[in-house]
Amino acid sequence: MVNYNDFMAIGEQNGVIKRIKGILSNSKPNPEKLFIAEGIWMNGHILSEGTEIVTLVVCPEYVRTPEAEKTVQSLKNICPENYTVSAKTYAKISERDKPDGILTIAKLPQWDLRDFRPDKKGVVLVIDGVEIPGNIGTMLRVADGAGVDAVFLCNRKARLTHPKLIHSSMLAILTVPVYEFENADDCSKFLLSKGFTIYLADTRADKMYYEMPYGTRTAFVMGSERYGISREWYEKTNSLIAIPMLGKCDSLNVGVAATVLCYEACIKNKIEGKR
Repeated sequence: MVNYNDFMAIGEQNGVIKRIKGILSNSKPNPEKLFIAEGIWMNGHILSEGTEIVTLVVCPEYVRTPEAEKTVQSLKNICPENYTVSAKTYAKISERDKPDGILTIAKLPQWDLRDFRPDKKGVVLVIDGVEIPGNIGTMLRVADGAGVDAVFLCNRKARLTHPKLIHSSMLAILTVPVYEFENADDCSKFLLSKGFTIYLADTRADKMYYEMPYGTRTAFVMGSERYGISREWYEKTNSLIAIPMLGKCDSLNVGVAATVLCYEACIKNKIEGKR
């Protein structure tokens, strides 16, 4: 059993609860890149990844299983701030219908571009100006699943700590290195300096994605849902590739398109040579 005597009991007006609400609403400055992890699965995942945890909030009334108690104890052992709240207060910060009573404030990992050491057949996904947090999260999940080496963000329009991004990534944001660039020009120069061939996903392209041999360092650029890829990318020596649309729709969701491209390149670069 967890000993809650070591926890501080707080109410809805406490600053910790207000801080959680601010992070969840994405309405406050968040320079520390804090995010909210709720439930057994999310907190078990951040424990296994060694993610820095800032605050633990527990509603003992909802901690009903041995697995939940074990998770609370593991979090308590490493968390500097531990609090308990009532069911009424917890309902104000929970996003779940049937909560486990476990919520933490944690920090996203910080990735240093100087540590980026791509394989000679490495694959990078570039997210340029994508606006919908759920789409960014989906692409991070795809990057993790396909074995993409890193995700580059330029012209960022959504916070990485947005709750919809965190959830749609299934916490791949903790495992996939994410590097941010202020603009497309800086991102392009860096990729070219590392010997990457850059492909722009464009429905107007003459070449189809499956026609490319890949086999070398490969980067795919995915553009904004509304405006497409930034003009700066087209001013470089980059190749345009398309995904054939065999029905009546003229394009795919950006996350779906990224899935098709990333798996194609990663299979050719990382799997076929090992068969």
